[in-house]
Amino acid sequence: QVQLVESGGGLVQAGGSLTLSCAASVAISSIYLIAWYRQTPGKQRELVATISSGNIPNYIDSVKGRFTISRDNAKNTVTLQMDTLKPDDTAVYYCRGTDRAGDYWGQGTQVTVSS
Repeated sequence: QVQLVESGGGLVQAGGSLTLSCAASVAISSIYLIAWYRQTPGKQRELVATISSGNIPNYIDSVKGRFTISRDNAKNTVTLQMDTLKPDDTAVYYCRGTDRAGDYWGQGTQVTVSS
């Protein structure tokens, strides 16, 4: 059973930066795809960024050029670097991992961007 633990959320002013980390209980090299999602109250969870086992990143349009996803296989960690944050980025951010056995989610970390 894969466990994912997010950290790094917090309160930041608009234009600021935060770095989210997703730590896995297994070697992330065995996880095909790792993704960051976010969710605000009353809305569906939204995919933000993904990174494949081949280190190919993808982003939704609203965060392109501001967010960077990366994976460190040695530390079994995936990081989401968030720069030039906007109030619309306020949400609970979740890490999701997919391997041959299934999907796994972390518990989420709150990101709040004040205007």
